[in-house]
Amino acid sequence: MTEEIAAKIARRIRVEGPLTVAAYMAMALHDPDGGYYATRDPIGARGDFTTAPEISQIFGELIGLWCVELWRRMGQPDPVILAELGPGRGVLMSDALRAASIVPEFRRAVRIQLAEASPKLRVEQEKRLGDAGPEWITRVEDLPDGPMLLIANEFLDALPIRQFVRGNREWSERRVGLDIDGDLAFVDGPESTASALLVPASLRASTPGTLVEICPAAIALAAWLGARLRRWPGAALFIDYGNSFSAPGPTLQAVFRHRPVGALAMPGDADLSAHVDFAAFAEAAGRGGAEIHGPVAQGLFLARLGAWRRLAALAARAAPGQRIALEAGLARLMKPGEMGELFKVIALVSPGLPPPPGFERDCRYGATDQHPSDDHPRSS
Repeated sequence: MTEEIAAKIARRIRVEGPLTVAAYMAMALHDPDGGYYATRDPIGARGDFTTAPEISQIFGELIGLWCVELWRRMGQPDPVILAELGPGRGVLMSDALRAASIVPEFRRAVRIQLAEASPKLRVEQEKRLGDAGPEWITRVEDLPDGPMLLIANEFLDALPIRQFVRGNREWSERRVGLDIDGDLAFVDGPESTASALLVPASLRASTPGTLVEICPAAIALAAWLGARLRRWPGAALFIDYGNSFSAPGPTLQAVFRHRPVGALAMPGDADLSAHVDFAAFAEAAGRGGAEIHGPVAQGLFLARLGAWRRLAALAARAAPGQRIALEAGLARLMKPGEMGELFKVIALVSPGLPPPPGFERDCRYGATDQHPSDDHPRSS
């Protein structure tokens, strides 16, 4: 598939000129004929990466109970939308609903909405969640009005980014063009004041050669959610990898069969992602009207929700082999050297709601910074 989508991208470049990195990512990931998500199920041992819900059932169970508690704090609205952005194979939602079933009133009130663009993954979600009566949407803006709880795990990292490079006087946008052999290659556009205005203000005075990434789609989503949460009661929980504060440096990366590859090497066959700028996301959501809690490290968040207690309960009735697997899976999600620190959790809530579970002992937005890591964040 790489040659087919690469040729399609090259033809577009020859007609339009070099593409923004965002336009390249959109084609490589979502082209209906050869895009990565249009043609495959990328998750698991036979795919290219593994996500937290696939590693441990405790992850989804705790998020399900988190939703129940938020619903109670919202006044137990009936109906309430339970939405997930990028549900993968439906594992997170399945585990969340199983845990939440201990509160039958919540389960009866829930109306499930799944935002999924991949036809392949929709099939998997239907297999796992069909009995729960979900409805599918393509765009988050298609969510119906009303009280809502929204969850998104490793969704923001896959949104297309743009890259800007500081020149001697101004900033220029890095694009994807063609080299002398006709292969895809990064090229820098002309320096301009317009490019500088798109760079976060805190980074505009960077030294020449500095590269900065922005994610317009994440900013637009945050602003939309902020306005919605001001209008309707609810909360949105995002779990992803990235930085608490805006930081320079390239983070665009590709992975194929659990191994990193060049970002331009395998369009359509490799997953593309970038670290999330939680500061920019939080600022946009706050301007829209939401109150922001976090980000906090994933390991700390799960511990506060009772992850170790849940592990003890499961391990007490598990066979020795199962117990080892349960312990290893949760450790992978929580240890600082693995996913426990690189992954962060942020909550957007309607004004007036108390701090959500997992965030009670933190001030609102403003956690410890973490700079880009050389480690690939997609779990292998």
